[in-house]
Amino acid sequence: MVMIKLDDEAEKYLIEILVHEQIPSQELVKKLLYNHFVMVRSPQTILEKMGGYPEDLLEGESNLSDRDIRQQKISKHLQERTKTSL
Repeated sequence: MVMIKLDDEAEKYLIEILVHEQIPSQELVKKLLYNHFVMVRSPQTILEKMGGYPEDLLEGESNLSDRDIRQQKISKHLQERTKTSL
């Protein structure tokens, strides 16, 4: 557990935010710390944001740079996913 001492101005801000957000102070501090952490860490690449390289498209067939092959593979994948979700 960490305890901090706030000056009057910071305490006023805290109270106003707590009233507006309707959450406990511990949750607010956790939320603020997380938001700040996300801002300061190194930005993710687009692939990292999307979950990494599409491994299922990189396996098997060697010529996925060909649009027709990619389209067939994606179509097959979507058809299989549709069958399992029904």
